[in-house]
Amino acid sequence: MCPPDYYGIHYEINPWMDTRCPADHPLAVRQWSGLRTLLEDLGAEISLVDPVEGLPDMVFTANAAVVRGRIAVPARFRHQQRQGEQPHYQKWFTDNGYELQQLPGDGSFEGAGDALFCGDTLWAGYQTRSDALTQQHLGELMKCRVMPLELVDDRFYHLDTCFCPLAAGLAMVFLGAFDEYGRRVLTESVEQLIHIDEEDARSFACNAVVVGRDVVTNTGCDALHDALRAAGYEPHATPLSEFVKAGGSAKCLTLRLDGEEAADRSEVKRARSL
Repeated sequence: MCPPDYYGIHYEINPWMDTRCPADHPLAVRQWSGLRTLLEDLGAEISLVDPVEGLPDMVFTANAAVVRGRIAVPARFRHQQRQGEQPHYQKWFTDNGYELQQLPGDGSFEGAGDALFCGDTLWAGYQTRSDALTQQHLGELMKCRVMPLELVDDRFYHLDTCFCPLAAGLAMVFLGAFDEYGRRVLTESVEQLIHIDEEDARSFACNAVVVGRDVVTNTGCDALHDALRAAGYEPHATPLSEFVKAGGSAKCLTLRLDGEEAADRSEVKRARSL
């Protein structure tokens, strides 16, 4: 995780951001601290990357990279406003003993925001922030099957805003964010889907952190929480309204260092986040 020292709405690069509606910074700090405390209470071990002045979105660490084992594939941000984050994240990984593997070419790739494992399959969002070809290169690097999903609603610009794996064969999804092909592939390929309605989706219900059988979301996702309990999970709500203003929530504010595929292991009691 990255402390929100310099967080704020200083530019507009997605439909949620409006510089006329700034974040309440003291409230954002309290909300970020509340999320960190809740994750630690659930058994997560939190590692921190230092915030950098002038990089307000660095708080959204999910986009920094995809991690599997001790290998990190770093992001190449599409928007110039976020590109300055890249060297700081890469330095953190090298300083902490990770092997960096760079994607070939020059296409955009925004880390675990657009690349999520459900079982052994890497589900890869593309179009808005990450490129389809780059996601195929990621699959080659990680030696896994890639299922590309085109995102067609700008409000759900990263895959982790509309899709959240819970276990192999089980995921939460807002199908309205995908094209017809993506909806069909998800429905046919994932054994069980918990469908999110648009109201919960706008509260970033899919942008959740999974720690074993515990699922942490923003507040205002009541319908989802009922569905999670029915599926044997324990939902936890924590207010993240000031980060929703920038288009992010719980998942965006964390990056798993034990790998995105580790989220679906119910026996896992410790989840590492950057």
